[in-house]
Amino acid sequence: MSLEDRKLRETLHQVIFEADTRAGKWFDIILLLSILISVAVVMADSIKALREPYGPFLMGAEWFFTILFTVEYLLRLYSVKSPSKYARSFFGVVDFLAIIPTYLSVVLPFTRYFLVIRTLRILRVFRILKLVQFLKEGNLLLRALSASRKKIIVFLSSVLILLTLFGSLMYVVEGEANGFTSIPTSIYWAVVTMTTVGYGDISPQTPVGQVLASLIMILGFSIIAVPTGIVTVQVGQEMARAAVSTQACPNCGREGHDSDALYCKYCGEKL
Repeated sequence: MSLEDRKLRETLHQVIFEADTRAGKWFDIILLLSILISVAVVMADSIKALREPYGPFLMGAEWFFTILFTVEYLLRLYSVKSPSKYARSFFGVVDFLAIIPTYLSVVLPFTRYFLVIRTLRILRVFRILKLVQFLKEGNLLLRALSASRKKIIVFLSSVLILLTLFGSLMYVVEGEANGFTSIPTSIYWAVVTMTTVGYGDISPQTPVGQVLASLIMILGFSIIAVPTGIVTVQVGQEMARAAVSTQACPNCGREGHDSDALYCKYCGEKL
């Protein structure tokens, strides 16, 4: 790679991935507005009263934003040293989802795959996920959720076991005559009851079943607080850490580094 290409890549990386420069801030502002407007276009296209009179305009706007996000995606891949790592990252996948449905809707035959195309059109709303990169608090919450995922998995596994036991027990107590026609149906009732949603489409009729339902309701209140406590503790730990900078790794493109970091904590590349 020539010296000119290396300088161009470094300049693009600073503008696209970092927000501590004037050019980087303007790039983020333009990208943010483009995301919001493109999502608004997709939503307007789903309204029949707007789609019929303004269909060509909405389609033209859709292609404009698709090409714009395609150029942005290619520039992001070009500006990092390891394009494959960025392409497999969260934001890389989101960038890909933001552009691929429009191109696929052209390739697939319209008459035969109409429903598939409608689904692909809805997938364009995934562009809204690109907004996550502008929310520092959102990134903090994502890191907290990722750090506490093992505890949450253990918690959810325990809840699933309890729901299976309670549902099976309620099936035995109430039976098909009272609406508990199967164990899966009874487990559905247990989920609705334990989460305090209470649709009321199925309800116990026997005294024993009502007592059991009351216990599940009380248990549901205590269970709901558990994941909140897990995430809250992890969020506090994340906030207590050193402040992060807006600098992105030139190799993998990931952010979230400490302000005094010299190397990327994800791939080891020098910052």
